[in-house]
Amino acid sequence: MSANKSQNKSLNVSLIFLAIGVVSFILSDFSITTLEPFLETKKFFTAIFDMNLSNNEFIFEAVLNTISIAVIALFFSVIFGFVFAIFFKNFLLRITLAFTRSIHEIFWALIFLQIFGLNTMSALLAIIIPYSAILGKVYAEILEENDTFAGELRGENKISYFLFTLVPDAFPHLVAYTLYRFECALRSTAILGFVGITTLGYYLSSSFMQGYYNDVWVMLIAFYIIVATIRFWFSKYTFIPVIIFSFLYQKSWGEFSMDNFIRFITSDIVPAPFKYDYSYEKTISWFENLFVGEIVTGVFNTILVTQVSLVSTALFALLFFPLVSKKFTKIPFLGDILLVVLRSTPEYILAYLFLQLFGPSMLPAVLALMLHNGAIISFLVGKQTDEMVLSPDTTNKKVELYFYYMIPKLYSQILAFLFYRWEIIMRESAILGILGVATLGFFIDSAIADFRLDKMFLLLLVTAFLNIAIDLISKKSRDYLKVDKPTSSCGCSLK
Repeated sequence: MSANKSQNKSLNVSLIFLAIGVVSFILSDFSITTLEPFLETKKFFTAIFDMNLSNNEFIFEAVLNTISIAVIALFFSVIFGFVFAIFFKNFLLRITLAFTRSIHEIFWALIFLQIFGLNTMSALLAIIIPYSAILGKVYAEILEENDTFAGELRGENKISYFLFTLVPDAFPHLVAYTLYRFECALRSTAILGFVGITTLGYYLSSSFMQGYYNDVWVMLIAFYIIVATIRFWFSKYTFIPVIIFSFLYQKSWGEFSMDNFIRFITSDIVPAPFKYDYSYEKTISWFENLFVGEIVTGVFNTILVTQVSLVSTALFALLFFPLVSKKFTKIPFLGDILLVVLRSTPEYILAYLFLQLFGPSMLPAVLALMLHNGAIISFLVGKQTDEMVLSPDTTNKKVELYFYYMIPKLYSQILAFLFYRWEIIMRESAILGILGVATLGFFIDSAIADFRLDKMFLLLLVTAFLNIAIDLISKKSRDYLKVDKPTSSCGCSLK
C-alpha cells in the first residue's frame, strides 16, 4: 500500500509539472532566426578536423589563469564554508547564505566590476561569495547526516566537537563534494571570460564571434582535458603545490578602492527616486515602469525557460541514463564520455554556442540547460543502477527491464534529483538572459550597460527572492514525496 501511495504521489507531482511545462512550452519563443542554421552547424562540427595548435599560445596562459583563479577561489570558499557550517543553525545566517548563493557568479562579477574594475579581485569575489554560501550549506548537511554520535561525545565546546569528531568522521564525503565543487569553480571561472576576465571564456567568445570554429574546438577540448584530469593534478599529493603555484601566478589581484565601494553602496545602487528626490507621482511612475516593463516580463520569461528546461531535463535523463548503466550496455564508457563532456561544459558556454547557430530565442537556453543538467542526472541515475542487485528471475530483455523494473524503482529518486537541480536551472535561466533572451539577466545586463545600477540592484533582489521561492517549493515537493537528498558519496552533488 505504501509503495502504491508513493507511486501515486510521484504521478501526481509529475502530471502537475508536465502540465506547467507544456503550457510554458506553448508560451515560449523557440524561433530559429539565423539564415542557414544547418550550414553553420555543419561548419562548426567539421571545424574539429581543422584544429591548429601552432597559433594558440594564448590558450596556455588562459588555462593557467582559469585554474589559478578557481583554486584560489575554492581555497577561501572552503575556509568560509566550514565556518558557516559550524553556525549554520543560526536563522539569520541561513537566510543570508540563501540570498548570496541564489545570485549567479556572473551577476556577482558584474557587481564587482563596477567597484574594483576588470581584474582578478572581481573574479575571485564573484566566485568566493556564492561558493562559500553553497559549501556552508552542503557541509552542514553532510555533517548533520554523519552526526550519529552519543550525547556524551558532544561535550560543551561546539567547535572542538565539530573539528575533532564530526569532520574526521565525514571527511571522505566532505572531500568528495569539495572536489566536485572545484570542478564547478573551473566552469564558473571559465565563463567569467564572457564579462571580460581573461580566462578561457574570454578567448572562446572572441573566436566564436569571428567564426574561428577550429580555435573554439581547441579551447573546448583543452577545458575538457582539464576537467577530466582533475583527479591527477589536484589530489592529496599535489593540492598544496597547486595552491602555492596559483597564489604565485596571480601576481596582481587589483586594487581595492574604498571610495568606489562607498560610492557604490551610498549612491550607485540607491533608487533614483530617493537619490534625486522625485515627486510622489514621478516616483510611482518610476516603480511602475520598472515593475511592469522589466520585473514582470523578466520573471515570466525566466519561469518559462526554467519550467520547459526542467521537463526537458527529466525526459533527457529518462532516455539517456541506460547509456552509462552496466545493466543496459556492455560499453558504458562511451556513454560516460558523452555525459562527461555535456556536464563539464558550462550551460552558459553551451547556450552561447547554440545562440550563434540558431539565433536569439529561448531555444539556445533550453537546449543548454537540458543537456547540461540532463547529463548530470543521467550519470547519477546510471551509476545507481550499477549498485542495484537484480533477483535471478528478473527479465533479460532490456526494454522490459527498463519499463517494468528500473523506472518504477528509480522514478522517485529521479524526481528528487530534478527538484535539487530546479534552483540551479532557475539561476542559469536568469543569467542566460545576458545572451539575449528576455529573462531577468537581460534586463540586469541592460541596466548595467546604461549604468542604471539602482535598477540592476533591484532586479538582482528579485532574482534572489525568485530563487529562494523555488528552493522552498522544491523542499515542499520533496517532503510531499518523502524522498531523501541524494548522498554525497558519489562525489557529484546536485547543488
